Amino acid sequence: MALYESPEPEDGVRRVLVDRLWPRGVSKEDAHVDEWPKGLTPSDELRRWFHGGGSYAEFTRRYEAELAAPEAAELLDGLRKSVHKGRVTLLTASKTPDESHATVLARLLAG
Repeated sequence: MALYESPEPEDGVRRVLVDRLWPRGVSKEDAHVDEWPKGLTPSDELRRWFHGGGSYAEFTRRYEAELAAPEAAELLDGLRKSVHKGRVTLLTASKTPDESHATVLARLLAG
């Protein structure tokens, strides 16, 4: 879900920002973010590589490798526990959310 959209009752138990950087033009109050686990976001290096023209398939592979690191894996586990309690909405400011890290996270949480 785009961070710029208004919160909806269907958002569920938690609204989680999954971007490393806070999106421009949105106040923290207006965003209604419950959690911002920066350790689950792609590293600055990976993010720059991808936005510099890297392929989505390779980005996905590298990002999944980053998520396998102990700190990220622990955060991912915690987010999975939230998902088991009810719907969690992943928020991103990405202009192409279907080909973003949010889609990778959603797939890992669903699987």
